[in-house]
Amino acid sequence: MDFRHTMKGRRALSAVAITTGLLLTVAGCGGGDEGTSDKGAPSSSAPSKGSSRGGKQASQEPDSVTVLAEVKGENGLTLTVTSAKRDAGGFVTVEGSVTNNTDSIWVAADWRGDERELSKNGASIAGASLIDQKGKKKYLILRDTSGRCLCTQFTGGVQQGATAQWFAQFPAPPEGTADVDFQVGSMPPAPIQISQG
Repeated sequence: MDFRHTMKGRRALSAVAITTGLLLTVAGCGGGDEGTSDKGAPSSSAPSKGSSRGGKQASQEPDSVTVLAEVKGENGLTLTVTSAKRDAGGFVTVEGSVTNNTDSIWVAADWRGDERELSKNGASIAGASLIDQKGKKKYLILRDTSGRCLCTQFTGGVQQGATAQWFAQFPAPPEGTADVDFQVGSMPPAPIQISQG
């Protein structure tokens, strides 16, 4: 049992390290005007702070963050999407929060996806997708060479009444496509609009 917990910890740390490296690379190569790069830096580092814990810092977030979509399902679980930005590297980063209003701890079991490769991601948002209704395309979450998703893992689950921040990265739809649906698990589709990062 200690070995399994050690491996989960190492996987979580590896995922955070890979994601942080990718985000720093994109932030460093972004260029652009000063206003964009200043605003981009805090939002790109936000997911790594609360990515693996069901922290209560999210209660401060709704005051300063625009909500793109909010859907409810699974006996009181609430999914909020706060950002969907197209990045220069050819991908889209979607961020938000999940609030556990159920009567027990929530472990995101059905959010990790059905693919065999995604089973290595444990309790995560690895099964999420972006759906382009007009273009009739479905964009699956990006993965590293080990098959780990570029997304949040909910290590230890989300406690009852708690809110956890999450992020997920996808291949970018064509430039003309901005309206997509964010889908994960048995949650209803969340219609969102992709903005330029």
